[in-house]
Amino acid sequence: MSTPTRTGHAPLGDLQMYFEIHGEGGVPLLLLHGGLFDLDLQFGELLPELSAGRTVIAADFQGHGRTNDVDRPLAIPALTDDVVGLLAHLGIAQVDVFGFSVGGAVALTLAIRHPELVRRAVVSSVAFTPDGMRPENSEAVGAMTVDMIEGTPMADSYRAKSPHPEGLQGLLDKLGALDPGPAWSDEDIAGYAAPTLYTVGDCDAVRLEHALRFLRLRGGDVNGDFVGVPATQLAVLPGTTHFGGIARTALVADMVTTFLDA
Repeated sequence: MSTPTRTGHAPLGDLQMYFEIHGEGGVPLLLLHGGLFDLDLQFGELLPELSAGRTVIAADFQGHGRTNDVDRPLAIPALTDDVVGLLAHLGIAQVDVFGFSVGGAVALTLAIRHPELVRRAVVSSVAFTPDGMRPENSEAVGAMTVDMIEGTPMADSYRAKSPHPEGLQGLLDKLGALDPGPAWSDEDIAGYAAPTLYTVGDCDAVRLEHALRFLRLRGGDVNGDFVGVPATQLAVLPGTTHFGGIARTALVADMVTTFLDA
């Protein structure tokens, strides 16, 4: 595990957004976790490698980890606004961003709506239109109860860190009703500036043909020996589900740092 050089809460209205800073140097890398996870559960094992030679900022979303919940639904546009507020609080003008699942949706929204803030993006296990997700995924998330996750690292970590440890079912209910924000058009995906590494498991909640559609919209799926390697790239992780999306630490750390340092 990596030891943070700084921790704190960014005051964003009623929300107190927890963050940690690890390492130093280079363009800061912002880490955004998935739903029901927190920065430790999602990125803890990756942090030592990711923060070697660069500054890494990791944050907990609304209602997750050490960040309090507030009286509003969970929504990708609002979570993106929180991230913009966090960067302003820290005085950071531009980042690389690595987001998984819910965090991937926020990373993509940040790259499209706030292109000045994002140099490079790693977007993992998220669809940019609803038809990119397998339908059973949303049905399962919408039906989740505390009993179903009792004894898991997610439930244990929530109770150990949350300012309101009794609120786990409320978080599950909000995740089940998550507002994904707009469905991005082909023009939105093709038109934003940041080079992007799009990652997906080969047995993920995201359809593989959707990942390939993303790559093609961004100028990929070409013969790189003749035309060069496109700025946007695709990684399909073998034997990988949605919940296990970035659990293969050595593989993920290598592909992410190679992409960011290209």
